[in-house]
Amino acid sequence: MQYGLTEEQEMIVSTVRTFVEREIYPHEEIVERTGEVPREIAEQIKTKTIELGFYACNFPTDVGGAGLNHLEFALVERELGRGSMALNHFFGRPQNILMACKGEQRERYLLPAVRGERMDALAMTEPEAGSDIRSMKCSARRDGGDWVLNGTKHFISGADHADFVIVFVATGQDSTPRGVKKRITAFLVDRGTPGFTIRAGYKSVSHRGYKNMILEFDDCRLPDAQVLGAVNGGFEVMNTWLYATRITVATMSVGRARRVFDLALTQAAERTQFGQKIGRFQGVGFQIADMITEIDAADLLTLAAADRLDQGLPANREIACAKLFASEMLAHVTDAALQIHGGMGLMEDLPLERFWRDARVERIWDGTSEIQRHIISREMLRPLGA
Repeated sequence: MQYGLTEEQEMIVSTVRTFVEREIYPHEEIVERTGEVPREIAEQIKTKTIELGFYACNFPTDVGGAGLNHLEFALVERELGRGSMALNHFFGRPQNILMACKGEQRERYLLPAVRGERMDALAMTEPEAGSDIRSMKCSARRDGGDWVLNGTKHFISGADHADFVIVFVATGQDSTPRGVKKRITAFLVDRGTPGFTIRAGYKSVSHRGYKNMILEFDDCRLPDAQVLGAVNGGFEVMNTWLYATRITVATMSVGRARRVFDLALTQAAERTQFGQKIGRFQGVGFQIADMITEIDAADLLTLAAADRLDQGLPANREIACAKLFASEMLAHVTDAALQIHGGMGLMEDLPLERFWRDARVERIWDGTSEIQRHIISREMLRPLGA
């Protein structure tokens, strides 16, 4: 990995950071207060992102994207992490899994998503199937040449705005020495399809306005044309196109931590107690030192994982390390920043209590910290036969 960014990469960082400061920050208070993103603000953010040339920047140029590599896209996500998740959603980064679209699917789903004409959502998690994907109960069976879907998905981010959903369901099972393993298939399901309902999910303390939804399938009938990838090939599709999604959590955690750190640093440098700036007290100064050390370490760990993907190198462990360390770093940093602000840190007058609440979910979604530790230890032990 070459340390230091190129001039073009520095420009990406500057452009996105300026966008977030000008187009996201001013609207955060209303989203936090109401739990909603006003439609006109959402459309405004989307339109300005398209004009900026960054909508679907994670897609290759041959389908209309900006063609950023993994490292460059990580830089974009890092800067977006500084702002509200609910608002940043409309910056527009469709699921890369849409690159698996074939034939007519490209015209109906992939290209409109890249152009910002249609929005997607990804649905895997179920009430009894989180990290253990093979235990999902949502299923599809053959009937008269079609597929009939039944079951429930929950915690589905972005489904409230989605025009279609990429849903993974069980389509069979195999008996193995370690028990029954389900075959998984991905489907493209349009909003409004008979038997498909999107309803409000749970009220979360993290990322207000960025809603999780519940999807219900009740004899939802789909033709073969809605299969994404191959029948029973859901894991292959996941491993090909969803491999690096955990980097997004890591990079956004770094961006948010840097915004929090800036608030803590200013407080330490400006607030006076006992006749001197509080940053000169060892109890505060050492916290500042620890915070920036952890942030920089998480940043480099994350960018190094993205760089490995760009080089075509295995990066499963590195991505898991980045997601684990960055999400837990964010928890430490937000807690320390709140402590430095004292009682005011918990007041809604400052954004710190929001960042503190928001930080909690990062250690859960896209694979819990425990799952990341399992991935890391497995990658280290397998070569030794353990």
